[in-house]
Amino acid sequence: MTKHIAVVGGGYWGKNLIRNFHELGALRVICDTSPDLLKGYAAQCPGVELSSSFASVLKQPEVKGVVIATPAVTHFALVKQALLAGKDVFVEKPLALTRPEGEELLTLSQKTGRILMVGHILQFHPAVRKLKELVDKGELGKLRYIYSNRLNIGKIRTEENILWSFAPHDISVILTLLGETPNQVTAQGGNYLSQGLADVTMTTLSFSGGVRGHIFVSWLHPYKEQKLVVVGEKKMIVFNDAEPKNKLVAYAHSVDWVDRRPVAKKADAEPIPIATDEPLKLECAHFIECIATRKTPVTDGKEGLAVLTVLEACQKSLDTGGTSVSLSQSKPAKPYSVHESAYVDEPSEVGTGTKIWHFSHILKGSKIGTNCNIGQNVVIGPNVTIGNGVKIQNNVSVYTGVTLEDDVFCGPSMVFTNVNNPRSAIRRMDELKPTIVKKGASIGANATIVCGHNVGRYAFIGAGAVVTKDVPDFALVVGNPGRVIGWICQCGVRLKFSGNKTQCSACGAGFIKTGETIQPST
Repeated sequence: MTKHIAVVGGGYWGKNLIRNFHELGALRVICDTSPDLLKGYAAQCPGVELSSSFASVLKQPEVKGVVIATPAVTHFALVKQALLAGKDVFVEKPLALTRPEGEELLTLSQKTGRILMVGHILQFHPAVRKLKELVDKGELGKLRYIYSNRLNIGKIRTEENILWSFAPHDISVILTLLGETPNQVTAQGGNYLSQGLADVTMTTLSFSGGVRGHIFVSWLHPYKEQKLVVVGEKKMIVFNDAEPKNKLVAYAHSVDWVDRRPVAKKADAEPIPIATDEPLKLECAHFIECIATRKTPVTDGKEGLAVLTVLEACQKSLDTGGTSVSLSQSKPAKPYSVHESAYVDEPSEVGTGTKIWHFSHILKGSKIGTNCNIGQNVVIGPNVTIGNGVKIQNNVSVYTGVTLEDDVFCGPSMVFTNVNNPRSAIRRMDELKPTIVKKGASIGANATIVCGHNVGRYAFIGAGAVVTKDVPDFALVVGNPGRVIGWICQCGVRLKFSGNKTQCSACGAGFIKTGETIQPST
């Protein structure tokens, strides 16, 4: 590998970056203003250039990427100089100390075509990556709240408070898990060592979907704790980075209602296997890969600016005694309605006039047409397509692999499946059997559509029926297993045949019967 990385700042955290880039065979230059530090690295990193001049480092054409691990107050100036010198930049958090500075750096990176990556290391932790995967798959259900503790007794900074030192990591992860920015924040803290410099803060992030995030950070704590808890309606997961083993653990706790009172039903802890790769090494390798391939970093300038925006709002709340600070920006009204208890993942598409009611969850990648009515406690997706004018009643899940065409009706608690032989311990998402419910079809309450079978146009599946084979157009199906007992007009009235022709008694539409199928007569 070509040695093309310069690390600027070899102190508290810089030494870890130096070690990793050196082990990856990419470290070319170590830059620091301390002669003693540079002298120590001479033995640790033989063959690596040592420099006390940032300007001279930027002049070297062999240096393609600059890694900045200096105090936060210097980030803006150093990143700007590096970008203007034509270097790709990896800067430790935070990106800058104000939003205007962050916006200027992001714009400059876009204008110069240079990579701008921010050191939010938790994004590269195998446990966080696995947690994100589980959230995206909907295995936790609708998320309810997230809280994190980042506590320690150790290095206490004097150039930045605990909020800016510890909280960026947790803000970054929470924004990534939820896929959105909070609309409101509050932060309270205490200054115990230095006047005007918070040593302990408690931050609350409020999101438009109803989820809340709580972040407790302190460097005045009797022991180290790095814990993130994500609570969903189906499952709760704990990421405990201080735990040497089983860093990621799931709890399938549930709450039953007995005599109109909630009663907790506890489940055993389920450790989730994760890779053992060092997050910092993965982060450093990612920067090297981005330089080589010109791909956008996971923690790019936009992500860094989003975290900086939240940090700035939290600081404003902290400075004003914990008052609520809004991050909401005026946006054009959406042409559809979503109840405040429902959640629509991004990216998703929802058509004009569609209504999504209480406690429903639209998973990412789903497309819902115009003038649909999505009832209470409905789950759609991920990556499900639903046509126009569709009505889905309460307690229905439309899984990946199911497609609903225009004007389909799904009755209360009816069931779609998408795998023929499911096992809890065996992942079969690559064995999905697709189901298409065609235009105008109706499925009655508590009916089940076994995957891999299509329901024809304007067919009518009776309440409680179990469909185990394809259903013809206009067919009336009842029973378990479902069987065709007659035919039904698109207006919903049962047809009566005498011979192979008939006319609907309600709307007058004509039909011709051929064998085991019927079709409208011209």
